[in-house]
Amino acid sequence: MNFHVVTLFPEVIDAYASASILGRAQKASPVGRARPREKLLTIKSYQLRDFVMNKWGKADERPYGGGPGMVLQAEPFVRAVEALRKKHKKVTVLITAAGGVPLTNAYAKKLSTQKDVVILCGRYEGIDARVKKILKAKEVSVGPYILTGGELPALTIIDTTARQIPGVLGKFESLEEGRVASHETYTRPEIFEHKGKKYRVPKVLLSGNHAQMDAWKEGSRSKPE
Repeated sequence: MNFHVVTLFPEVIDAYASASILGRAQKASPVGRARPREKLLTIKSYQLRDFVMNKWGKADERPYGGGPGMVLQAEPFVRAVEALRKKHKKVTVLITAAGGVPLTNAYAKKLSTQKDVVILCGRYEGIDARVKKILKAKEVSVGPYILTGGELPALTIIDTTARQIPGVLGKFESLEEGRVASHETYTRPEIFEHKGKKYRVPKVLLSGNHAQMDAWKEGSRSKPE
């Protein structure tokens, strides 16, 4: 699977995408290893300014109808996607937007079946609305709040989707939504002491009784905050 992120700040995408699980999933294991691992995905960022037509590298303009801030122009986004469509047979185009379709695990699982996904990152007052119409793009929201840019939502979409690809997490059983999991987790030591008070691991987790442990996890997951 290939992610293509068009943004004014590619360094934000590159820093996160090259680390930890996402970074490992983009690399094939060396030849000769006992357990060879294929490259499972690629994440590539593109500087929006590389697709502008003016000599100043300007990608934004004042909004029609007045109002504060600036709006990202349609042309560089359209040119970026058109360039990608020449290289890739079929691409799915997404725009990060607070009013878009909510990102869920179900949506991410469906998205993980696509070969090439292009994510357009908004900034300032957003992206010219004609981009969505011209490119037949879908707006996706990662939550009911406003961020300063679309880079964090883009990374959230990538991270959530990548987890759905078999092999990215190592063992697919690591996928929390596919097993009984709890928001409360514990590890050694069994008793942790802080300022004279002892904090213990729940006894049920030490019992070895998997049915009871699963019941406890299910109960703790559904408890109100």
